Formats: sequence, structure tokens, C-alpha cells
Amino acid sequence: MSQTFQFPNGFLWGGSVSANQIEGAYQEDGKGLSIQDIMPNGIQTPPTNEPTEDNMKLIAIDFYHRYKEDIKLLAEMGFKVFRTSIAWSRIFSKGDELEPNEKGLQFYDNLFDECRKYGIEPLVTISHYETPLHLVREYDGWANRKMVDFYERYVRTIFERYQNKVKYWLTFNEINSILEHPFASGGINTPKDQLSKQALYQAVHHEFVASALAVKIGHEINPEFKIGCMVIAMPIYPLTPDPNDMIKVMEADHKNTGFTDVHVRGYYPGYMKRYLKDNGITIHFEPDDEEILKNTVDFISFSYYQSSCETADPAKQIKGEGNLIGGVPNPLLTASDWGWQIDPQGLRYIMNAMYDRYQKPLFIVENGLGAVDELITDENGNKTVIDDYRIKYLKEHLLQVAEAIQDGVELMGYATWGCIDLVSATTAEMKKRYGFIFVDRHDDGSGTLERYRKKSFYWYKDVIESNGSSLFRE
Repeated sequence: MSQTFQFPNGFLWGGSVSANQIEGAYQEDGKGLSIQDIMPNGIQTPPTNEPTEDNMKLIAIDFYHRYKEDIKLLAEMGFKVFRTSIAWSRIFSKGDELEPNEKGLQFYDNLFDECRKYGIEPLVTISHYETPLHLVREYDGWANRKMVDFYERYVRTIFERYQNKVKYWLTFNEINSILEHPFASGGINTPKDQLSKQALYQAVHHEFVASALAVKIGHEINPEFKIGCMVIAMPIYPLTPDPNDMIKVMEADHKNTGFTDVHVRGYYPGYMKRYLKDNGITIHFEPDDEEILKNTVDFISFSYYQSSCETADPAKQIKGEGNLIGGVPNPLLTASDWGWQIDPQGLRYIMNAMYDRYQKPLFIVENGLGAVDELITDENGNKTVIDDYRIKYLKEHLLQVAEAIQDGVELMGYATWGCIDLVSATTAEMKKRYGFIFVDRHDDGSGTLERYRKKSFYWYKDVIESNGSSLFRE
């Protein structure tokens, strides 16, 4: 690659978080409970009946009270975009009320104003694994068609309120994760082992309709809105050259591309119809659903952390430790401390595959390395983290992003996950850190909540300032 390569003009450099992993203040100013408030051990474990003191997310990093300090730090790095989510239960505490909570709305007014003060574009996820708990217990979440109406009311409220402050929106976070994590992703209260495929895919359909409705409503309220879907992107390789392994790859790919196909093309693809038929699933369409689905997204956003393999050999079908949506480990790759296999080239591959398939702009809204960081005092007496491992990971991935852009992929921006340390979604730990900013809080609840710039803070600042050209320095 040319040493003079730069990322496109106007490229949106930044970082991502979610409300439930940073805000805290879990019942402050009229906020109701969400599913995250009863998930003290992360999305892969059963919830509790009520919030418990060991749930790190109840306080998280106290962004609710410290957002001005944190946005200032992101601005110091030169952020062009900050992806966060709106906590649905801050706006409608139970989820099915007719009138929103003004104090909740005002908080996000203040947050978005603070971003814009520094020239940072908010990129807002409407629903990020934080369904109001009342909607889960009263209606069984997205398994119930009534959720479409509740979501529509919520969407209209925030679109109208923030129409001049937010341009970029995402409808659901990692929407394809509902197949593996129906409670966290879909707010479905029925235990996974008791949930039928019929009920699960009907819930998926409800989310498809709600997402398309959001696109329709958003474009009516402000035609300048750019509204995208958000999926887990995970390249899948055959474990061996056996053609049967390749068919397994195709079938696994279809589980993911089905979600983007409906969002981007506006209808169910043939292979999805076959899967539904073969599994005895009949999706109930309301009269207007087919027309509503034609309201397709403006861009495709995705998280990228790892790749996986598939095999037809039952003896080798052992799910990888860190794989949220299935797949077996690749014997040729190393993994993070949490079992997430590291594959920078897979990012270039999946970017090309998605862009070739859809010819729609892409946006990387999550990518990063969860690691145990050690806070030290440097020779100047400043507390910091020497996270060369994180710099190496991000640099290797960004070099592959640059290759994909050279391949002709249209990319809107790149936002690292957990740009400031936050509570992990999968394990609900603080020790699994992703950020450029260290937050002094620990899994035993101790810590001052003070913020400290890591070595990667200054590295990423340089990347943004040079629009990526610093990646090619020796």
C-alpha cells in the first residue's frame, strides 16, 4: 500500500459505547428498570429477579454525572463521531406509557449539545440490549406484536426531539444476536430452551418491521437523517476443504446475511424462506408489513471482533469460547484473554463481502480488544496504562480497513468499541477493558472513578489528526 494513503475526506473517526454500560444512575430522574439492571453477570447468563448490588451497571462509570468531562476527553483525541445509545427506559420508564419522561429527554439534549459543542457528531443506537423490564415481563418482549407500537412511539419521540441534533441513527444493536441471546437482544422472557423457533423468528419479524418503520418515520421527520442497521459481522471459514464444510459455512452465513438482506433489500430472501419452511415456521404478516419492509436503510453498520469456522464433522463442532453467534475456533489464529480470536484480515474480507453484496455505505461502529490493563505511574508522575497490545491490535485492523478502502469499499467511519472503559456486556466485568481512557473502578466496586489517559489515547489522537496516515509510519 502507498505510504501516502489517507482515509477519505470527512471520514468519521471516533468511538462507541452503550448507555447501559456507562451511564449508571439506573433509577435517577424517572428512569425505569431495563433488562440490564437484572443482568449482573452479563448477557450469557440468566437474569436475577431484581437489581443486585453486585451489578456493576447500576453505577457503571457514572457517565450520567460525568459526561461533560468524558466528552471533553474524546474531543481532545479529535473525535468526529461518538456512538452511544438512548436508554429506552429513561424516556418511557415502563415502555408502554403514552407520555415520555421529560428529565430523561433533557439528559440526552444536554449530552448531544455537549458533543456538538466540540464538533462531534452523535451516532445514536435506538435500542442497545436495554429493553424496558416492564415490556419483558408484561409482554414477553419482541415476541409480542405490541412491541412494534411501543417502539414506534419511542422512535417518534426521540426523532422529533433530537431532529436538529442527531443526524446518524441505528435501529437495533447487533440485531442478529437475537438468535443466540433472545433475552438480551430481544427482551424475550421465555427461557431460551423453551422458546420455539416459531416464536423466535416471529420476534425477528417484529424487529424487522419496527426497524423499517423507524426508517420511514425518520425520513419523514428529517430527510437529512441517515439511518442504518447494525449487525455482528463475523467471517466464517470452512474448517477443512471438505465441500460439506463449505455448505455449513453457507448455511451459517445465511443466518447473518438474512438480517442485512431484509434491511437493505426490503424483503425476505429465498434461502430464508426455505429455512422457515423446512423448520415448520410460518411468519404472520400484518396487511401492511410487506410494504413497510420496503423502507430500507441508508447504510450498514457492524461490529467486528473475530472470525470463526464451521464444519460438518459433529466431533469437531465445539463452539468457541468467545463466539457470541456460534462457530468453532480457527486453529491458525491466536485469541484474546477472553477467547475472542484475532483476525485483522477477516475485517478486510467481510468489508468486501458486504459491499460487493449490497453496494451500500458501510460503517464500522465496534472494533477493539478487551484486555486486563495495569494502571502505573510514569516517570513524570502521571498515572497511565502502557497498552501497546491494544495499539498493535487496532493498528493491524486499521491497516486492513485501509486495504478494503483501496479495494473500493465505501466506508463512512470507524468507531472503536468502549473508547472509555466500561462494563463488559458479555461478562459484566470492569477488568475487561477496551478504552483509550482508564476509569478507576474495579469488579469489587472499589475505585475513585477518576479518568486517566492511556498510551493508546495519544496514539489514536495522532491517527485521527493525520486522517490515518500515521498508521504507515515506521
